[in-house]
Amino acid sequence: MKLYIMKNKIVLILFIVFISSFSYGQNSYKYTQPTLLNDGWETNSLKSLDIDSTRIYQLFNQLQNGKHKIHSALLIKNNQVIIEEYFGNNNAGMQHDLRSVSKSIRSILLGIAIDKGIIDNIDDPITKYLKNPVAKKNLDTRKDKITIRHLITMSTGLDCNDWDKNSKGQEDKVYKKKDWLQYTLDLPMINDPGTVSDYCSMGVLLMSEIISQASGMTIDKFAQEHLFRPLDINNVSWGHTANKKVIPSAKRINMTPRDMAKIGKLILQEGLWNDQQIVSKKWIEEATTPKTKITGIDYGFLWWNIPFRLDNNVYTSKTATGNGGQYIIVFPKLSIIAVFTGGAYNSQEDKLPFAIIKDVFLPAFALQE
Repeated sequence: MKLYIMKNKIVLILFIVFISSFSYGQNSYKYTQPTLLNDGWETNSLKSLDIDSTRIYQLFNQLQNGKHKIHSALLIKNNQVIIEEYFGNNNAGMQHDLRSVSKSIRSILLGIAIDKGIIDNIDDPITKYLKNPVAKKNLDTRKDKITIRHLITMSTGLDCNDWDKNSKGQEDKVYKKKDWLQYTLDLPMINDPGTVSDYCSMGVLLMSEIISQASGMTIDKFAQEHLFRPLDINNVSWGHTANKKVIPSAKRINMTPRDMAKIGKLILQEGLWNDQQIVSKKWIEEATTPKTKITGIDYGFLWWNIPFRLDNNVYTSKTATGNGGQYIIVFPKLSIIAVFTGGAYNSQEDKLPFAIIKDVFLPAFALQE
């Protein structure tokens, strides 16, 4: 998804258009405290908090009655689910295709693989672990210098840019090919590794395959054993929209919003879960700290750093994003996690959650601090 269009002006326009009919809602929104589901989450009532909830009620009144493509909106504060709303036919038990949020979860899996010694160092060349296939076309000595770090900072130098329809490695073009791994490795080099970052999904495919080949486990089984089971994430599956057989390393994750929030909680707690260090604190810090910029926005190891300005303060979020409006947005200093799912695929409407954060959630919850 193209985050560069998420400039303040566009977000403001989206929000003004959306809230312009707040006062004309047909039905009044009735808030209810999220339900205890025996899934590890505690809940609390918005009414018990000392905040001005006026705009929260206005927002959900409009979402309840207006036309939009948001499927769910959750807000967790101090490890309690405070807001949990679903729209249309969506519900708490329904899995959602996370799209590129899967990349951010894969970043955690890479950290686990490093913690366990399965992978020695992200500065190792990918050829140390990726034994099959190997590049056969567009042979270039620079390919031997591509490291895992380059894969997770989108800076391999390969002609791979999902946001450029002319790029040979643009994901929709690759999906039409028979062997996605081979095709990606055979892409021509257009930059030296580590010099330019372009959004490249196929680089994450290579990284996932490295974890798989190094561990001897498919990526889904690796995730289940080392991440999902410890977090008590059970309602999860892997798939892809491509109309062909897809290797496990290329599949995306399908997960419920509450389980997406558990990923956010793991980030918030710096890799710690129920007194168990699932992934090292060092890796979480590294993964969520800016390493490069993509379209002008700070990017770590498959995690975005997105700033939100409120009055004279700037709150920087650790954010996982996915096409259509899939988000895990973590504010460590505020102990806030926001989760959204949606169906606004390839549309600017998928940025509406940013406006909701900026103009509704942060004014209510950040000013409480």
